[in-house]
Amino acid sequence: MALVRGLLGAKKILSRSVTSTAPKGFLAVYVGEDKVQKKKYIVPVSYLNHPSFQALLTKSEEEFGFDHPMGGLTIPCPEDTFITVTSGLKGR
Repeated sequence: MALVRGLLGAKKILSRSVTSTAPKGFLAVYVGEDKVQKKKYIVPVSYLNHPSFQALLTKSEEEFGFDHPMGGLTIPCPEDTFITVTSGLKGR
């Protein structure tokens, strides 16, 4: 059930604001543990289907909910963790 809520929340964000921050088929993701400054990554929407990316979304939902003032998803993890997870998704 949490996965469905997470995907619906992500879809809501995508339809609301990502179109102005990322090309079609991609979404903006803000990554970092610093509450003030986060690094922006543009990732394929297809990442939303991968269990490892969904785990990051679940953590995001627990900490932030799905109201992201930056206009994209915010994932509160170290950048190196995000890079490790997403680099494993490339080519899938």
